[in-house]
Amino acid sequence: MRSFLVLVVAVVLAFSAAAQQSSENNQQEQSQPQQKQKKQPKQQAEPTKEKKPEEPAAKPTEPAPPQPDQKAGDDKDKDKDKKEEHFDMTEVAPIVTHHQMAVDGKTLKYTATTGRLPIKRGDGKIEAEMFFVAYSLDGQDPSKRPLTFAFNGGPGSATIWLHMGALGPRRVALQPDGFLPAAPYRIEDNPSTLLDKSDLVLVDAIGTGFSRGETSESSKKFWGVKGDIEAFSEFIRLYLARNERWTSPLFLLGESYGTTRAAGIAGHLAEEGITFNGITLLSMVLNFQTLEDTKTNDGPYVFLIPSYTMIAGYHHKLPADLQQDVNKARQQAEQWASTEYTAALNKGDAISPEDREKVVEQMSRFTGLSKDVIDQANLRIDVPKFTHYLLLDQKLRTGRLDGRYTGPDPNGVLDTPFYDPTEANITSPYNSVFNQYVRSELGYKTDMPYFFFGHDAGLEKWDWGSAGEGFPDTATALRQALVRNPYLKVLVMEGYYDLACPYFAANFTIDHLNLPQKYRGQISYATYDSGHMVYLPTESLKKMKKDQAGFMEKATSGQ
Repeated sequence: MRSFLVLVVAVVLAFSAAAQQSSENNQQEQSQPQQKQKKQPKQQAEPTKEKKPEEPAAKPTEPAPPQPDQKAGDDKDKDKDKKEEHFDMTEVAPIVTHHQMAVDGKTLKYTATTGRLPIKRGDGKIEAEMFFVAYSLDGQDPSKRPLTFAFNGGPGSATIWLHMGALGPRRVALQPDGFLPAAPYRIEDNPSTLLDKSDLVLVDAIGTGFSRGETSESSKKFWGVKGDIEAFSEFIRLYLARNERWTSPLFLLGESYGTTRAAGIAGHLAEEGITFNGITLLSMVLNFQTLEDTKTNDGPYVFLIPSYTMIAGYHHKLPADLQQDVNKARQQAEQWASTEYTAALNKGDAISPEDREKVVEQMSRFTGLSKDVIDQANLRIDVPKFTHYLLLDQKLRTGRLDGRYTGPDPNGVLDTPFYDPTEANITSPYNSVFNQYVRSELGYKTDMPYFFFGHDAGLEKWDWGSAGEGFPDTATALRQALVRNPYLKVLVMEGYYDLACPYFAANFTIDHLNLPQKYRGQISYATYDSGHMVYLPTESLKKMKKDQAGFMEKATSGQ
């Protein structure tokens, strides 16, 4: 009997030890080993990338690849996996590297700093870390040297586009018109970099790039209008504190939803005593009422018309009299859209057959679409319809982010729900070039994947905040920042071929800030013959640099 008990105890102990060892192995498999290499960030535990099909909470304003089909029965397993994900929030010193390049015949020696800054709770616990790449010109007085914080939008897009396409000292090499080159893709010096005029900090939103929340669940705190603004505002405060840049001239540069964020940051930090010399709003959207059409909100249809005219003209789809001078046709389209077209839409179903016929006729002239399509759409042509039908006779779809781009529908003309050829032209070059650049030239060695978009990190729903009271809006925050600081300057940059954030909608928003005349002089505009990412064509990039440099000089003059 005693021998039997000893045998039982031995078996139990052996089973317990095996279970413990198995548990330890599982934990090790869920965490990548930490590398103790000099000037090298610790590698983060990464989840298996599992994507779910999703419906955007609002029309996204950045490139967003299509989602794969979801397999039945995977929901519970995926949710469980997401809840168990934990990312290493240990602070690691950033990587510092030194470089030089030539701009306008002058040699620029600069320092690149690559790393992540912590976003902490009130008790000091790190909730997230935000990835950034900062460039500073060597030998400058920080108190006088401008400092620009820049970011893309989405919401849920990394800042790779501004970083490697417009502002940074190195850029993705595209064709001169901004179209896709042949692979393998390469990097080149960016002679239009803003670095000769300002130090730069390129920041990725939490859940994009190498920015991560502690868990997928805790990341949700930052996936909304309010949480996102607060996270970026805290990043800026901490960066100023750690780098002692409180007295530097400060600038914000946001693209797309990044303009929504920039306006919110300006209003939020103004209340904390941090003000900016200038804010650049590239491809602006502050009030989503100008983008989101409803049965009783026809405004977005109106704001799209002039952009439709420009794109139709680019593809030679306008009548001969309008095709002779497309910019003049655009101005005529603006006038017609804001008067006759608006009045017709306001009548709704009460419009007379005669008035309806006149609208169909004029709309066909300004958009290049057939009268039948316009009639079937009840005079309301949204972006998917326009991009589908404009070049239907050629079995091509035009771009949404940039209407100059074209391409066949991947699944066929009638079987592709929506497709933007712009994305196919830019995603691969930016992906391969940046991943090589950040590791080889900037020395940021990590096994973490660089997430272009937040849905790779589990972002499925964006908290739109004030949408419960109507439409998401940060125009009010921008107005507050302007009236609090009479020296604050705002530059609105607009691309004529942009259907994601139409320039006419941006103009409408600015004209409805309810600003006294004195403050309206603080806002200026720059327009480009390109799309959402105005910097893709080489000539537009040169103009963007010139416009931004002139704006910054004016904003730091104290006038």
